[in-house]
Amino acid sequence: MTSLNRRNLLTAGAAALAMPALAQQPGHEHHGGQYERLNQPGRIQKPELATTQNVFDSPAPKAANPGRWSERATLPMPRSEMAWATAHEGRMHIVGGYAEQRVDRPYHHVYEATADRWRDAAPLPQGANHVGVAFLDGKLYAIGGFLEQNRKPHPRCFVYDPASDRWAEIAPLPAPVGSAAVVGLDGRLHVIGGAIGDSFDTKKSIDWHRTYDPKADRWESRSPMPTARDHTGTLAIGPLIHVIGGRVDSFHTNSNLHHAYDPAKDIWAPRNPLPTARSGHGAVLYRGKVFVMGGEGTNRVFGQMEAYDPTADSWEQYAPMLTPRHGLGAALVGDAIHVAGGGPVMGGGVQSAVHEAFVLG
Repeated sequence: MTSLNRRNLLTAGAAALAMPALAQQPGHEHHGGQYERLNQPGRIQKPELATTQNVFDSPAPKAANPGRWSERATLPMPRSEMAWATAHEGRMHIVGGYAEQRVDRPYHHVYEATADRWRDAAPLPQGANHVGVAFLDGKLYAIGGFLEQNRKPHPRCFVYDPASDRWAEIAPLPAPVGSAAVVGLDGRLHVIGGAIGDSFDTKKSIDWHRTYDPKADRWESRSPMPTARDHTGTLAIGPLIHVIGGRVDSFHTNSNLHHAYDPAKDIWAPRNPLPTARSGHGAVLYRGKVFVMGGEGTNRVFGQMEAYDPTADSWEQYAPMLTPRHGLGAALVGDAIHVAGGGPVMGGGVQSAVHEAFVLG
């Protein structure tokens, strides 16, 4: 019996926290708005500060077909700092994050695109924020995360089976980390970058690169990133993994760096930088290009969407998000990019239930 099989299977009842009801559908939005403060219960309208911090302009050339955004079913509750979303078989999964005046929520919401509605799934066994998530061979993996507000990472890792709606614990990370990028590629998980530190004074970005072999339930080290970063936009394009943007220790020192990793050679190479340096953004592969949207900086919450063409190694700008946000969940569901939740103002003080989708048409 493998070490994975010896671990206790964690069912939907493993988390003691009660789960919320199904999301309100369009036209049935909660009274008071789609936003909520981290330090005060009750729905609110979009804060005025969000308008002053919104940025929509991009220095990249405009695309001939800018595409368009539209509203979709709101999240069951305002959420942010899940870190990222991931999708499989026409469903988007959002795990953990800030919600209902806590930063260690285990919530697991699944969006059904065909019905335009959200449902609850088995909660994450360890509530946390900035949890790294990715699908690999039909299973959802949740890696690390922070137990406190953007600090105090933990090393626990879990795998979720959509068929049984159950989580199981797998081998922990060699060391605790939060806001790491996670990518599933060729039978392995790649966990890249992230941040460590139990306090704001000790928190720092790291260049770590670890891989997980599900068959052996074991972690190994790979060539680290050229520059330590967290809150990046990271995804696979064919045989390569691209790491785009992110922050170096803080969103006050955002990066526009863009590197590609070749697993076969275990080497990194620079690519054309992101036009707008940012962190906490989404990155989604759509029709052969990487679309990057949202994110934050010093007194800035970005709405612009910039897309990278890997063949031409070039960037263009597309229609900006209707509602600029950071710490959001972004994933490709069907033939549309879905962006749910996120913070409308700099920092983690306000969460949103906003859900918008982008299509090129």
